[in-house]
Amino acid sequence: MKQLQTFQVLPNIPKPLLFLETLSTNIWWSWQYDAVDLFRRIDPRRWNECHRNPILFLNHIPQARLKELAEDHSYLSHVKRVQEMYDMLPCRQMSDYNNLFHQQGTIAYFSMEFGIHESIPLFAGGLGILAGDHLKAASDMSLPLVGVGLLYRQGYFRQFMDQDGWQQEEYPETDIYQLPIEKAVDYQGEDIVVSIDGPFGKIYAAVWRLNVGCVPLYLLDTNLSENSREIREITAQLYIGDQRMRISQEMVLGIGGMRALEALGIHPSVCHMNEGHSAFSSLERLAQIIKTHKVDLKTALEIVPRTTIFTTHTPVAAGNEEFPADLIKPYLIPLEQSLGTTADEMISWGQPLGASPESPVSMFVFGAKMAQYCNGVSKLHGEVARRMWTHVWPERPEHEIPITHVTNGVHIPSFLSQENALLFERYIGTEWQKHPSKSENSQSIDNIYDEELWRAHTMSRSRLIRVCRKLMVKQYQRRNAPKDIMKNAELVLDQDVLTIAFARRFATYKRANLLLNEPDRFEAILSSNNNPVQFVFAGKAHPRDHEGKELIKRLIHFARKTNVRHRMIFLEDYDIYIARHLVQGADVWLNTPRRPFEACGTSGMKAAINGVLNVSILDGWWCEGYSEDRGWSIGNGEEYSDSVYQDSVESRALYNLLENEVIPRFYDRKTGDVPVRWVKMMKESMKMGMRIFCSHRMVAEYNERFYTPATNHLHNLLVDDARESRELALKHERYKNFWKDVKIEQPELQVKGPFKVGDTFQASTIVNLGELRPDEVEVELYFGVLKSVDTLPPGQAQHMQMLEAHGNGQYLYSCNVKCRYSGRYGFTARVVPRGDYKTRFEPGLITWS
Repeated sequence: MKQLQTFQVLPNIPKPLLFLETLSTNIWWSWQYDAVDLFRRIDPRRWNECHRNPILFLNHIPQARLKELAEDHSYLSHVKRVQEMYDMLPCRQMSDYNNLFHQQGTIAYFSMEFGIHESIPLFAGGLGILAGDHLKAASDMSLPLVGVGLLYRQGYFRQFMDQDGWQQEEYPETDIYQLPIEKAVDYQGEDIVVSIDGPFGKIYAAVWRLNVGCVPLYLLDTNLSENSREIREITAQLYIGDQRMRISQEMVLGIGGMRALEALGIHPSVCHMNEGHSAFSSLERLAQIIKTHKVDLKTALEIVPRTTIFTTHTPVAAGNEEFPADLIKPYLIPLEQSLGTTADEMISWGQPLGASPESPVSMFVFGAKMAQYCNGVSKLHGEVARRMWTHVWPERPEHEIPITHVTNGVHIPSFLSQENALLFERYIGTEWQKHPSKSENSQSIDNIYDEELWRAHTMSRSRLIRVCRKLMVKQYQRRNAPKDIMKNAELVLDQDVLTIAFARRFATYKRANLLLNEPDRFEAILSSNNNPVQFVFAGKAHPRDHEGKELIKRLIHFARKTNVRHRMIFLEDYDIYIARHLVQGADVWLNTPRRPFEACGTSGMKAAINGVLNVSILDGWWCEGYSEDRGWSIGNGEEYSDSVYQDSVESRALYNLLENEVIPRFYDRKTGDVPVRWVKMMKESMKMGMRIFCSHRMVAEYNERFYTPATNHLHNLLVDDARESRELALKHERYKNFWKDVKIEQPELQVKGPFKVGDTFQASTIVNLGELRPDEVEVELYFGVLKSVDTLPPGQAQHMQMLEAHGNGQYLYSCNVKCRYSGRYGFTARVVPRGDYKTRFEPGLITWS
């Protein structure tokens, strides 16, 4: 093939419209309806054909139309209004705003995927949408945060169905020159290219910048001519199945990502790893701290974990990524020199304490060991994660496992319908987006007239039905369906009928087929003409998940039945665009996971902020959100050992809910056309979503509980030539060397009891600390109400004081305990290191009597 050179032709935008070019390069426009309308009104049909991608869109607008708009005073007024909004962004107000990222306090947020808008296909599902919402909220809150990810040329797959309803996948190439990205440059204005040493050669990665409001997202790209074909494929697709390529992706994300930030002059105070995919970022951060601050590895290991956050999203052990030790070792050998250690030691950081050297490397364990702040994504998920990972901290009671939770939230402006946004501006105020979680904002929703809210929602439902019909016609056109089927697709669904949506990833635990457990009963619900109901299903199964594909096929076959096909559809290629219409226009959001396998699940939150009522198993976020005045629970949070029995019980509970509560409530119109009781629940749902489940609350919580303390840690750890860090390293070395000699005897009570509430008794024990000093340890009496003689109860630890030194490292400790509650208690005693959170919870550093 002859070698080609390239040239590019850009649209010739008239001077009065030049702001459109500026706006198209910052995804901020996507969560501002006035900005979206600025593009849409140019050519609504072409806007949708270009998948709402403003750069691609502007390239397809005829010059005559641009000239016409440049002379349209109404349109120019619209341009001016949006430009004034855009110029109010802090990054536009401050000429040196980017310098904030070069100062202490910057947070680096690493994620394998980012779901920011449907026109930027860098995501697969909920993990990516959450990451995108995190960046958007950080921008709205002017938080000095930068995102780090990968630039996929094909991204996640596009879904389509064959004639039999079996999912097929295609991976279209993304034209990155039609994305709102630009090459990242260094201080000299040179394009930044980082390199990573891999087992099959040097990996070069270009760095691109995507502006998410005031937050820069840096994306690494290995599709460079300097790389071999195999290396160029590293950033080809999201979640490549081959393990070697997965390791390569994660090395580029973590190590390459940190090197990209260094090349940009960004030295983050805090690193936030969104799942274990980015855990390798800690390795490069260790190397940078060793080099910059001239400390050894042991000292750096006191700094990095105290300034790192690790968020886990997976409530199933099998879903957490592991790699064989011998497979990962060649990737770590090139790091030995910069870290001053061996690949074998690095491998041990990804293995539970006491595991054999050949054990798999767990990316969860790696992330958790490298992060003082470790969290799940809902209250229930935090509990599940603590139970799931007890073997990493085997001597700790389950409730003390150092995994907390920060419940996810959603970026309200990105998913709120335009009709509801206008109501919010009218009844809450034009500034509601700045502080959406303020309680007074959510309370103002009560002031919206029922008729107005219902009219707004009816408009959203009508728009959803129109979109569904267009999408169904496209689906049948792709399959060359007969004309009569095409005609039916144009009339599918009814804009005045109760609409229930089920849209999510088609994993088996999400049980998309629960409604098919009693097909005749489900068919009766669908075919009723008295109180009609219609269902919209959407979602993708993983390409290798044949069970998930089978679920989709079953639903599609059921939907083809003559008496239900006008009221049940499956939408192909579920993405943010479809999700946005569903969460805005459905009446009910259905969620049927097998508890407790739903870590959080944010789609129901997006529905809630639009007044869509949730009908869900009590799992994930719904455990915190459920109240009978704003939705329904399927069951009461039971967990079953027999899945067949569980499906039977919970499908019947779902049918009963629909038949006896949900459907009658929707059609209860005794006082006119508005279902007053339903609208009351809608308002409660919206208030809950704004107050509790918005991304601004989530990011503010991360900032208060993790980012700010971690930033303060970094300052203290580095001041005075990293004196505190060096002392911590010496202290840790003493624990490591001498903890094996620590012994503690069974505690004894001065009086045997029984005691009464209000009594106080004394407990004492003998401790042998060996070479350690009393000021280096905490001795605690641990006690709690007994549930089983053989099980350590969830309890509390009370500090014991050293009373006497007996010599040879032996000491007498004692404490007074006040009896506050009646019951049968178990008690014991333990020794733990004295120090901060990380020191106290170091695996292996705890001794029980």
